[in-house]
Amino acid sequence: MFGTGLLKGLKVTFKHMVETYVDDIKRVPSRYAAGREVLKQEPDERGIFTIQYPEEKRQLPERFRFLPMLLEGRCTACGICAKVCPPQCIWIERAKTEDGKPLKEPAQYVIDVSICMGCGLCAEFCAFDAIRMNKDYELAFDRREDLVFDRQRLTVPLSYYAELYPQQWAAEQAEQQAKAAPKE
Repeated sequence: MFGTGLLKGLKVTFKHMVETYVDDIKRVPSRYAAGREVLKQEPDERGIFTIQYPEEKRQLPERFRFLPMLLEGRCTACGICAKVCPPQCIWIERAKTEDGKPLKEPAQYVIDVSICMGCGLCAEFCAFDAIRMNKDYELAFDRREDLVFDRQRLTVPLSYYAELYPQQWAAEQAEQQAKAAPKE
């Protein structure tokens, strides 16, 4: 029969719409109740999930990544991140003393985020855990000038990283304590 696919599609759409209202009636207070700024959709939740963006925001999973960030004081300007970056959007210049000897810190560290594809290879290959992926996805800039992030704009304190990734931070701290503990 002609149009059965269309009717099946409408049936699925209507079913999802009804499930949304049923799910809201079961919950008291509703998931859209006032005062909730961060919403989390549970895996067993049914129906359409709508948030009122930008007043409400969806809770991001801990493993969500967007753009790289530099952790304060960890970068040694080795250049591995720039070498493994597929679009070659990372530029590093090593700092030097007045004698011309290289220091273990970058003089310049620049990422062109308009080119960055957020693959995370720079963070994965960093031997000093200086680069991690940030969750800040709300970027609205002039494409030409403001999407080239320098070292100052990329650097974040360790407390910011610990707040973004609490489980990963706890695992790293436990691993460091296990290494530092005297072996008997």
